[in-house]
This record gives sequence, structure tokens and C-alpha cells, in this order.
Amino acid sequence: MTNDPPGASAQPSTDQKTRKVQRFWPLVSAFAVLVVAVLIGALVMLRGAGNPLGFDTEWMDEILEHRSPVWEIPSLAMNYLGGGVIGVFIVPIAIIAALCLFRRFWAALYFTAATVLSAGLVQLLKSLFGRARPEEILVHADFGSFPSGHVANATTMAVVLAIILRRSWIWVAGVVYVILMLLSRTYLGAHWLSDTFGGLLLGVGVAVIVWAPMANRLFRENERRHRFVLARGR
Repeated sequence: MTNDPPGASAQPSTDQKTRKVQRFWPLVSAFAVLVVAVLIGALVMLRGAGNPLGFDTEWMDEILEHRSPVWEIPSLAMNYLGGGVIGVFIVPIAIIAALCLFRRFWAALYFTAATVLSAGLVQLLKSLFGRARPEEILVHADFGSFPSGHVANATTMAVVLAIILRRSWIWVAGVVYVILMLLSRTYLGAHWLSDTFGGLLLGVGVAVIVWAPMANRLFRENERRHRFVLARGR
């Protein structure tokens, strides 16, 4: 005879909950991110072959009015941090290596898959919509303004790390990082504001889509890591 409290057997286990996540969230999040991203891009193209929307123009006018070397330097720093060799290779590889060093192999796989998928979808949508970048651009960039690859990459990385590490300060730091990236991309004239919204939505969606089928593995790995840390602390 067990001493389980009444109704304990009726409570879903953690495995059941994560399996439910695996079945449900990929469909919902995938549908949401693709529909919203495509609708934003379609709206942009229907409004005059990629011409800026009303709020795009208003935001860019504000940017041009307040441009100065004081803001340009940090914006250029964010440009290099979020793209090029540093953003595409050095930062992701360093994060993957750190996760593997701490034996978080499923987390490393999750981060890798989400980063690659995010970059791939960005390039796909850039080619699909072919939106021209603002004429006021201050940096060299390839063709295709929608969506913002820098913002998509920053958002994907922020959400993935927050899910993996499960710390409130990671969420806060991630939000701040994404906002700074969004502001820097529009300040440099590399993107319209709507481009950055598209990148943000895409990054969130990809992070959730890739997480869902790995949720159970990531949970188990995190629990093992937690028990290991507690054991070493004794």
C-alpha cells in the first residue's frame, strides 16, 4: 500500500507535460512565425514594391535628425558584434564550445540548430521579398532589407540561452541586447523599423520551434547538471 496523496496518480508527470509540448507547440509556433513574417513582408511589398510604411518613414526621420558620432560608435560596435565573422562564426562557436565544455551537448545541438535555421530563413525571406535597404545606410550590407538578420540572430540567441540557462537575468540581458540591436540597425540605416520587427518575430519563432521537439531532452540534461552541481557542493 502506498502513501501517495489522493489524486496523485491523476497528476501528469513531467515527461507527459514535455511530450505534450513536443506535440503542440511546434505546430502553433511554426504557423505563427511563418504567417506573421510573411504577412509583414507581403504588406511591405504591396505598399509600393518595398517602399517604407508610414511608421518606417517617421522613425527614420527621427533617426536622421539625431544622428551624431556619440550614437554612431556604439551602433557600429553592435553591427560588428551581430554580423560578419564575429557574429556569424566567432560568437556562436564560442557559445557552442562553452556548452560542450560543461557537457550540455543537447543544449549545444539546440543552439546550433536554432542558429542555422534562423539564418537560413532570413536569407530565404530576403530573396523572396527583395526589399531595398534605406538610402541613408552608413554601413556596407548585402541586398535584402527584410527581415533584419542581425535582429533575428540576436533574438534567436537570446531566447535559446534563456531557455537553456533558465535565469531571470538572462531574459533581461537578452531583451536589452535585442533592443540595442534593433536600435542600432535602424540608426545605421541598414534596415527599416518593420524589417527589425520581422527579424524579432522570426527569431522568437525559430527558437520555440526548435526547442519543442528537444524539450524533454533539454529538461533531463538540465536536471542531471543540477544534481551534479549539488553533489559537488556537498
